[in-house]
Amino acid sequence: MQDTSKQYDAVIDTCKSLFIKKMSDYGSAWRILRLPSLTDQIFIKAQRIRGLQQNDVRKVDEGEISEFIGIINYCIMALIQLEKGVVEQPDLSTEAATELYKKQVAITKKLMQDKNHDYGEAWRDIRVSSLTDLILQKLLRVKQIEDNAGKTLVSEGIDANYQDMINYAIFALIHLNEK
Repeated sequence: MQDTSKQYDAVIDTCKSLFIKKMSDYGSAWRILRLPSLTDQIFIKAQRIRGLQQNDVRKVDEGEISEFIGIINYCIMALIQLEKGVVEQPDLSTEAATELYKKQVAITKKLMQDKNHDYGEAWRDIRVSSLTDLILQKLLRVKQIEDNAGKTLVSEGIDANYQDMINYAIFALIHLNEK
């Protein structure tokens, strides 16, 4: 479990570094995005990963790693949007956005640690392609919840699905980094 924590943090450091650089380039323009727009961005990335895993020919020179990083960062943005709400104009400094980013990561990492304890690191035996499929399944669930105006009868909410997607993407990156 200790290795998992260190590996998790290393992946997050890479993702957070890119998030901060993009904040420097674009500011918090992402704050205007409604949740379905963020969900669709994540869906595009997950579909591209699945395509990369299934197709022999690539026409764009970006692989799975950058797409998994994108999934993580968009999911964190979605969690921030859930907490703060959507705005009409960018409203966060890089420092404020980074603090919100760290807060969501801490909550999501704690969830991973709790589940990892209960499941005994079963994710280590899951293929990257299966983790991709699980992310896509979570996305379809989120889309359905969004179509139901956020209401569920017995299921976990949108936030739990975004957190699971972050953790699945981190697990995939750990696997890819170990190869």
